[in-house]
Amino acid sequence: MSSPRVPEAPVPAPTVDTSHLPAQGGAIGSGMEGGVVDQTKAYLLRVRSGEMGALPAVAGFIVLSILFTALSQYFLTERNFANLLTQAAPQVMLAMALVFVILLGEIDLSAGTTSGVAMGLFVVLSDPGGINMNWILALLIAVVAGVAIGMFIGFFVARVGIPSFVVTLGLFLGFQGLELLIIGTGGLYRVTQPEVLAIQNNNLPTWGGWVMLAVMLLISFGTAMLDRRRRARAGVPNRTIVLVWAKLAVILIIGGVVVYLLNQNRGTGFLAVAGVPIVVPITLVILWAGTFLLDRTRYGRYLYAIGGNAEAARRAGIKVIGIKWAAFAICSTLAVLSGLFSASKVGSVDASFGHDTVLSGVAAAVVGGVSLFGGRGRLIHAAIGALVIAVITNGLGLLNLGGGINLLVTGGVLILAATVDAVSRVRGGGSLIRR
Repeated sequence: MSSPRVPEAPVPAPTVDTSHLPAQGGAIGSGMEGGVVDQTKAYLLRVRSGEMGALPAVAGFIVLSILFTALSQYFLTERNFANLLTQAAPQVMLAMALVFVILLGEIDLSAGTTSGVAMGLFVVLSDPGGINMNWILALLIAVVAGVAIGMFIGFFVARVGIPSFVVTLGLFLGFQGLELLIIGTGGLYRVTQPEVLAIQNNNLPTWGGWVMLAVMLLISFGTAMLDRRRRARAGVPNRTIVLVWAKLAVILIIGGVVVYLLNQNRGTGFLAVAGVPIVVPITLVILWAGTFLLDRTRYGRYLYAIGGNAEAARRAGIKVIGIKWAAFAICSTLAVLSGLFSASKVGSVDASFGHDTVLSGVAAAVVGGVSLFGGRGRLIHAAIGALVIAVITNGLGLLNLGGGINLLVTGGVLILAATVDAVSRVRGGGSLIRR
């Protein structure tokens, strides 16, 4: 006589760490609400548990700025400050582009060459001595090409299941050949459109910087009030209003100092050069839009959930394939904008355009605190990381140190940042193995 069968205990489904995600209904949660003291304690607790975010990058930025200021009399000048911002802009945009796929635990090694192909199409189509297409239409075609490339990558990664490293590495190699076909071996096209050149080389009027700062304050205040209303409607506790005023005060002080410095005359001749570079407000608008998408929409919550645990997200009913597909499309589109910034800065596009930029973009995101393991990081973190790398490049250049030293220092900073990411993940109870 057989013994009665004992039912097996059900295997629990994988879980997703959602403490860092926005609450349902679009409300933004910190994991612990309350007054200033409560928020400070909660932040210190997260830091001790390994969730440092961009704190190491901010500390590195401050230390490097102090160091280069002491070593070079030209570092902390109005002219070099403006040059630093325009120099960092393409890398900031590329790093923000890569955040969308890195949050998924994926990678896009073809982002740089994608910008090269798109900018190649732009200069060939708009060349006054060639096709001479309207530059706006040519730029629109270039952006559409970026979207198409991202959709192509997303199809093979999300639908077919090929690792993103393999797909994008293949495109990284293939697009170098495609650039040669578009531009020609040894070919070079100059950017002739004044509107495109103005992005990196012209400035807002001096009053425009103050208008930009005022708009930033109004948008930050409006967004904060919208978040508080959503949380109240959802029955979720709100943070103290003091934190809103503190954030606005920080934006006012830092933004005011930046605008004041950039409004100083940095010209060397009779012609005055002053004002905030045009590329700065463009970058800030895209930063705000991307942050809104990730922090305050269902798509953003799903993106973080998939990065935390794709299988758990799939079992929860999230359409993983569509989210991944869209992430690669966004990444490639923003990569095209990064290429546009570079083309505006350099003033030309050749057959090697964008070949050596993608790894710097990945480095910027990781240095800023975006986790390569997925599920952790924000766009502002990538932007700060890009500024850190730009400070290294700029400062070493002012000290007349060679490119070899620059690469060694940047590589060391990247390894250090990746180590901090791995250690913080283990301290926070995570795993170094992708689930």
